[in-house]
Amino acid sequence: MSNPLPFSGLPVEEAIAPLRDAFQSRHNAVLVAPPGAGKTTLVPLRLLHESWVGNRRIVMLEPRRLAARAAAQRMASLLGEKVGDTVGYQTRDERKIGANTRIEVLTEGILTRRLQNDPTLDGTALVIFDEVHERNLPTDLGLAFLLDARKTFDSDVRVLAMSATAQAEKFADVLADVDGPAPVITSDGRIFPVDVRYIPRQRDDRLENAITDAVLHALKNDDGDILVFLPGIGEINRAQTLLKERVPTTVDVVRLAGALPFAEQDAALNASTEDRRRVVLSTDIAETSLTVEGIHIVIDAGLARTPRLDTRTGLTELVTVTSSRASADQRSGRAGRIREGVAYRLWSRIEDSTRLAHLPAEITQADLCSLALDIASWGTPVDQLMFLDAPPLRTLAMATDTLHMLHLVDVSGAVTPLGRTVLGLPLHPRLGAMVARNADSPAQGWIACVLAALLEERDILRGRPDTLPADLALRVRLMLDLERHDLADRGALHRVRDAAKDIARRSGIGSDAYVTADMVDTLCGAIVLSAYPDRLAMRRSSAGQFVMREGGAVSCDNKDAIAREAFIVAADVDSRRGGSRLRRAAAVDLELIAPVLGDDVQVESYLLWDKPKDDLVQRVVRKVGSIRIDERDLEPVAGDDTTEALIERVKATGMKVLSGGAAIDFRHRIAFLRHHVGDEWPDTSQQHLLATVDEWLRPFLVGATGRKDLASIDLTMVLQSNLGWDKSTSLDSLAPAMFTPPHGKPVSINYADPAAPTIAVRVQHLFGVTTHPAVLNGKVPLRIQLLSPADRPIQITADLPAFWTGSWADVRKDMAGRYPKHKWPIDPSA
Repeated sequence: MSNPLPFSGLPVEEAIAPLRDAFQSRHNAVLVAPPGAGKTTLVPLRLLHESWVGNRRIVMLEPRRLAARAAAQRMASLLGEKVGDTVGYQTRDERKIGANTRIEVLTEGILTRRLQNDPTLDGTALVIFDEVHERNLPTDLGLAFLLDARKTFDSDVRVLAMSATAQAEKFADVLADVDGPAPVITSDGRIFPVDVRYIPRQRDDRLENAITDAVLHALKNDDGDILVFLPGIGEINRAQTLLKERVPTTVDVVRLAGALPFAEQDAALNASTEDRRRVVLSTDIAETSLTVEGIHIVIDAGLARTPRLDTRTGLTELVTVTSSRASADQRSGRAGRIREGVAYRLWSRIEDSTRLAHLPAEITQADLCSLALDIASWGTPVDQLMFLDAPPLRTLAMATDTLHMLHLVDVSGAVTPLGRTVLGLPLHPRLGAMVARNADSPAQGWIACVLAALLEERDILRGRPDTLPADLALRVRLMLDLERHDLADRGALHRVRDAAKDIARRSGIGSDAYVTADMVDTLCGAIVLSAYPDRLAMRRSSAGQFVMREGGAVSCDNKDAIAREAFIVAADVDSRRGGSRLRRAAAVDLELIAPVLGDDVQVESYLLWDKPKDDLVQRVVRKVGSIRIDERDLEPVAGDDTTEALIERVKATGMKVLSGGAAIDFRHRIAFLRHHVGDEWPDTSQQHLLATVDEWLRPFLVGATGRKDLASIDLTMVLQSNLGWDKSTSLDSLAPAMFTPPHGKPVSINYADPAAPTIAVRVQHLFGVTTHPAVLNGKVPLRIQLLSPADRPIQITADLPAFWTGSWADVRKDMAGRYPKHKWPIDPSA
């Protein structure tokens, strides 16, 4: 079938015939052509009418949404049609594909979703991976899945990898078949000479100042429009503000970035009119995929934004790095598309030689949670997939652990129902899980969408990170117009609101739910916790100091609104300066932690003697990692464990916790008999009783739960019951507890010294006693401490009759003098 498109004169035309020949006999090919050669817009159109294509589609993947839209528009214009006719496109946010569309330009992630739903790609003849040298993670994953599906289902879908750099051998090897590596077709392109000039930026010179100086210099000394390469939208905005103040009124300063409105993007791509000049401030989106008309001067800041695994948020973060030599050459080449051009590089010629030839592939640098979830859903083990660079095992293992933690995959590695839901959302799995888990409640679901957008996009507050409040709830209130703040960035607010509404639409969540400031403050922390269960932190004794669930510390300004919160979720932590500084976090209510974390909350229950209460308590502690979120003391339940704890308390107090002060005297009486009679009487020493406490005390602890029960146990009664009937009855006769004198009240017999049991008694109460008192059937005399009427010691005797006939005469005189009112007989024994 003939192709109606006339010869374009673009350099890539020379590669079309070799491409056609390659695909007649092979299923894979590699095309290397420099930027501006026309490969993006011309190759799909030239291959559309090949016989092996038939009535099927050609799918071309672009790494950026702007590039996909621009490529589709350019091809449609070449055919004299509208987008959505023969040529259409689909991005995350847009779909312009009609019933008759034959060429579909997609952003890379769309292919992965299509493959998950239809691995055969039914109706597709060719998949073109454009700009594969950028080595985006979705490109590598989509290519690996496509090759695996083609092998599994014996599909005849052809694959073309198009690159602007000379890394063709790597792609040719991955696309190899039984006939060897895939054929590589090269188009040399047509680039006019470019005068590269080096103007090093001073270390202390702000980037926007250096860019402005370079632009003013180029406007004065060179002709044509200027394309300035900057790392991101923030740098673009600052440079635009400064340039508008200093460039002539005949110069337009425009922006070009994927996050900008379509109208502004289109205006930046169009050439200037004859009487005006244009300065286009662009991200690296203009490096390869796009044609910016009328550019003859390039100013390169020498910086790039590249994805890196961000340990602060657990997400992939775009960090600013030094760009590669390949990138610098491609950027400079933009000045030589139509005629000779000039390229200014804001670094030195010496530094140029030290730059990396190419930046590392994203798959080796980024967080791999999304990749791991896609692979789990795909079903083929990762080591059986054909990757250009294998994903690092450690990073992949970390990602898999995160998926388990979020309950997106089960213990066997299979995707859970929640994981299936998250797969359908264009969010990192953490944020997708957060949205999906809160979707059932209108208010919570909408707050979750807002939080997902806040965490995925740039901060809506302007200023130095160290001076900004960390509270995410504040940002949600700003997003929902529930509060105003001087640091709020209106442009960022608008952008993040749109992103939140898009997330809500895709999740089936209404963006008009009724939400109050109190609801935000109450729910925000629990919602963030569902995305970051590993980032729970508890405040230490000092305000602004927190300890993380997995250990380690994080801090914020002690005057920050969340500095005094008991528990927070640290969604964003900056640990690059030697200390972990909180950037964005949410306070979480204690009562909401367990419902969110579920089985992650460990419950420990143990018995202990609480000193302030002086009682046994059942302490129930709930922990998450190293964090003790709360503890409660309950009344113990009677049982073996409680009995053991009470016995341990008896041991620890040396039995003092038991009631019955007379128990010591009782034990002394038994010890006296054991001393004089022998082992037939039990050992009641402290050491022996403590050693055997489990034997003699346990029967009396049935149903016991605390101090009151121990205090109610009479140790004397316990010991007496263990003696048996015979010994209990003979104890009182052999070792009586009391001695009853002829006069006065009975007195206790102290058996502490088993060799000499002792009584203390007033001498008057013994008048008339002629035989010395004794125990053990009269075998052991009592040692008597004689007392005065005032109970003061007079004398100690072990032979009372001898005392009466001996020293009593002297004692009598003394007592009569001291206590004249008492009777003091000469012979007390009479």
